Amino acid sequence: MASGVLGQVSLAATTYTSLYTVPVSTLTYANVNISNRNATSVVVRVGLSTGVTPTNAQFIEYDATIEPNGILERSGLVLEQDRRVVVYSDTSNVSVSVYGVEQAV
Repeated sequence: MASGVLGQVSLAATTYTSLYTVPVSTLTYANVNISNRNATSVVVRVGLSTGVTPTNAQFIEYDATIEPNGILERSGLVLEQDRRVVVYSDTSNVSVSVYGVEQAV
C-alpha cells in the first residue's frame, strides 16, 4: 500500500481534474493541499466523488476563495474504495497535492 504523496497536479483553469482514486479493497486516510501561485485570488472546488464530476452532495469545498499566494488545506479525510478526489479552479497556476496512507480492507 502506498503512503506519502498520492497525487499532485497543476490545475488547468475551469476544468474538473480527478487527482486521486482510492484503489479497490482499500481505505485511504488523506489530506488535500491547494496552493494558489497567483498574485490574485482564485476560486476553487473540491469534491469527493464517485464519478468524474462531483454531484452537489459530494463537494467539501465549493467556490472557496484562496488569497494570493495562499493555501487551502483539508485534512483527516477517510475515503472508501473507488472514491475520487476531484478539484477545480477558476484560474491556472494552482497546485494540488493529495497525501496520506492507503490501508487494505
